[in-house]
Amino acid sequence: MGLGGTSTQNLHHTLGGTLKRNSFPPLCLSHSPAITNSSTGYFAIMNSSASYSAIINYTTNSSPASCVQIDVSPISDLLMAIYIMAFILGVVFHLTTLGPIAQQVSSHNVLGVYLLSLSLSDLFYVFTMPLWIYYYRMDHKWVLGEVSCSVAGFIYYSNMYVSIYLLCCISVDRCLAVTFPLHAKVFRRNRYAWAICGGVVLLIMGAHALILKLNTDSQLDPETGRCYENYPMTLQLARFNLIRVGLGFLAPLLLLALCYTQIFRKVRQSCGIKEGNKRKVKLLSMGVIAIFSICFAPYHILLLLRSVVFILLGDDSCEFEQSLHFFFSGTLALSSLNSVVDPLLYVLVSNGVKDDMRLCCWWGKGASSGSPTASSPTQLRTRFTSLS
Repeated sequence: MGLGGTSTQNLHHTLGGTLKRNSFPPLCLSHSPAITNSSTGYFAIMNSSASYSAIINYTTNSSPASCVQIDVSPISDLLMAIYIMAFILGVVFHLTTLGPIAQQVSSHNVLGVYLLSLSLSDLFYVFTMPLWIYYYRMDHKWVLGEVSCSVAGFIYYSNMYVSIYLLCCISVDRCLAVTFPLHAKVFRRNRYAWAICGGVVLLIMGAHALILKLNTDSQLDPETGRCYENYPMTLQLARFNLIRVGLGFLAPLLLLALCYTQIFRKVRQSCGIKEGNKRKVKLLSMGVIAIFSICFAPYHILLLLRSVVFILLGDDSCEFEQSLHFFFSGTLALSSLNSVVDPLLYVLVSNGVKDDMRLCCWWGKGASSGSPTASSPTQLRTRFTSLS
């Protein structure tokens, strides 16, 4: 059942058109003897194992980055604007509140330890934002080298989950302070808080460093210049994302729900807590919940959806990825805003932010001005919250 000359020409035309459409490398079958020699027919084509295998290998191993077209992204300007705003506000807010929070730590305030650790983690990420701003300015092309792409992505994802777990630490600390005020004093010490913060940072950064080493395909694509934007994702990465959503978002969310349910119940029943302190506890609780809901929930919901769809459809999920890319990029930018709103937690637990700023400046200048509103640094120690 050999193929005649006409059939061979038709096959040559079909394969040639397919190759042209798929932009294969210069492995043209039109120059292959297995196809151009009409006397060899079908069996010659099948015996041309080298050419056939090369086509299959190229198709299988080709970069998946072409799955989603984002070379000229309509949302690059929007993302760039969000990151610029987050960078400016993040630097201003953190540098403004860093001094008063540091004074709380020196006053042996446990809550201050968690807030200071959160602020330092956020600042570390904020200072990498100009790299992402430039990336979106170049329409999703990373031109700063592979190392900087890996480092920027590592800091971004590490900061996200360090922030999540430190918010959990703050929530557990508040729950213990409100529910077991006497017994909790034994455990609520600065050295324990520092050890917990250090353990959280080392655990998360160590896990992400291992993941980056095992999964280098998700970083910089040398063909497109995209940094952490390779579509579709690999099966290994999709499975890891399920773990990341479970341990990095759902488990902390459950812990927050338990803590604040207990806090609200205890505060409502307690008659020994002043109304002002009750209000601060509620505001802090609502602030943490708002950060989780606005900054972290949308990203993890879409990440879970993308991962499940890829596990079910594989490479056929490209159309879905294309339709979701606009929204997923938006949730990534939204998650970066946690570095802006985290300093507001200090505002929610401070009795007088303006006075705290004056006291901090007074102490930093050695009380040279003799301001009557800043009589002593001890005022700052009682300014935070009496529940600490």
